[in-house]
Amino acid sequence: MAPTVPPESPWFRRFHPRPDARTALVCLPHAGGSANAYFSLSQRLPDDIEVLATQYPGRQNRLRETCLGSAQELARGAFEDLGPEIAGRSFAVFGHSMGAAVAFELTRLLEREGPAAPGTLFVSGRRAPSIKSDRGVHLRDDEGIVAEMRALGGTDVGILDEPELLSLALPSVRADYAVAETYAPGPDAVVRCDVIVLTGDQDPHVPLDDAAAWRGHTTGAFDLKVFSGGHFFLADDEPEIATLVTETLRATARPGSAAH
Repeated sequence: MAPTVPPESPWFRRFHPRPDARTALVCLPHAGGSANAYFSLSQRLPDDIEVLATQYPGRQNRLRETCLGSAQELARGAFEDLGPEIAGRSFAVFGHSMGAAVAFELTRLLEREGPAAPGTLFVSGRRAPSIKSDRGVHLRDDEGIVAEMRALGGTDVGILDEPELLSLALPSVRADYAVAETYAPGPDAVVRCDVIVLTGDQDPHVPLDDAAAWRGHTTGAFDLKVFSGGHFFLADDEPEIATLVTETLRATARPGSAAH
């Protein structure tokens, strides 16, 4: 019998469809990022793990849609379409930078409202939710935002140097920085699943102590993995990260646990 393929959702892209995969990895991109940020990781992971890369409104094939204004709204949008994608299999959630905040909120929703809860939450390149980080980037003029993007890396230089492409991208970038910089769920926000934090040892915006403070936001197991690199260490350290994800998901693979 052929596996059931869930109806296509605007929220998730499968770059390498693996309908028989027993485990899914739900990935949330950084500020200004799109689902494409996880194309390479999807390609690198083994056949028993399928990447569901989240596509936020306001970019690429969803360019005409209105950008959402908070991590909670983004998480709710993904949550509403996630059920069929994870039905009958174990899964984990992975978010980088702003995506880490959205991933945390998505995990909280899944644990509160179901239909299942992730076994592991991977948060990457972001301070703990209890530590506010508002540098006012979203209030800068366009040149100021572009300067920030150049300084951090992680954005295709071809976009930054092409006025027409840049003009299309800037509204979502500005909206995402507002989401990232105004996110403040409070010190009591916790999840029950295991949390693995990934951080770069040269990230100018995420001191190691601030990354380690995620420990206070889970009642499950906690681990901190430090990689060589800056804010977008993911690209250079992708082989090691893929190994970490694979080993973690295989060790915890089981049918999605019911939310409770």
